[in-house]
Amino acid sequence: MRIAIGMGKGDHEARLEERGINRRDFLKFCAAVAACMGLDATGAATVAQTLAASGKRPAVVYLHNAECTGCSEALLRTTQPYLDALILDTISLEYHETIMAAAGDAAEAALHAAINNPDGFICVVEGAIPTAMDGKYGYIAGKTMFDICKEVLPKAKAVVAYGTCSAFGGVQAAAPNPTGAKSVADAFAPFGIKPINIAGCPPNPLNLVGTLVAFLQGKEIKLDSLGRPLMFFGESVHDLCERRPHFDAGEFAPSFDSEEARKGWCLYDLGCKGPQTYNNCPKARFNGTNWPVGAGHPCIGCSEPDFWDQMTPFYSNK
Repeated sequence: MRIAIGMGKGDHEARLEERGINRRDFLKFCAAVAACMGLDATGAATVAQTLAASGKRPAVVYLHNAECTGCSEALLRTTQPYLDALILDTISLEYHETIMAAAGDAAEAALHAAINNPDGFICVVEGAIPTAMDGKYGYIAGKTMFDICKEVLPKAKAVVAYGTCSAFGGVQAAAPNPTGAKSVADAFAPFGIKPINIAGCPPNPLNLVGTLVAFLQGKEIKLDSLGRPLMFFGESVHDLCERRPHFDAGEFAPSFDSEEARKGWCLYDLGCKGPQTYNNCPKARFNGTNWPVGAGHPCIGCSEPDFWDQMTPFYSNK
């Protein structure tokens, strides 16, 4: 599947209108991206200009490894406006196994054409890398996932590890980890690969869009010690949480079905891992609508390394 842009700003707006997206919706989406990036009031216009600008974009190659495809599913369900009407008309998505029309030899040909594109490409990687038994726990088209990534990643202009499985190993790397699943950074450090880690299970798609926007603008993407962009992972869930005033007041819900929980009291005593978790979930929200704690569920720390082992049990025994 290849969706190229090469359109001027006017053409871009006309194309969006053909898909039922007006300028106001487009700018609302750009404002959400800008807010996630920590930009000021003029940020929405800057993001809009970047997404709508004419000229070539680096191709995007999206690889799948050991994962549940939940990160792709969250990305594809982005609305206001829909992702296919905006992002896929703005970048050139050369390879994505979940949504591409090509199969077999045609898919392989598309991948090899993309990674040898003289204009370069960005590689987005979803899923952990099986390394046990020489990577034999994960095959695609007769090649191990490890070997595919080893061929593709060194050629990319930038590598984005999208989702906690790719960024830190995720549930695939949980004990006892029989497949030897590793993060992209751990598996390919010997090859000089230093990915940008967009952690989360799944991540908020705005964080990926914001990263691509920053890259297209040529901006320095400042990372924390775990390789996550500080513009998205610079504050804890706890500090951003709308229930924080109740924590400060010592008001903790005794159970999920309690009146206190319905009133928005803090879920810390019920297992919330917000204080140990860095992510912008309370600010970004999924589709601008809600996030787990807002829906009454405690944060499980899904954007942290080894959360499956270190953050469990996810619920309190109280």
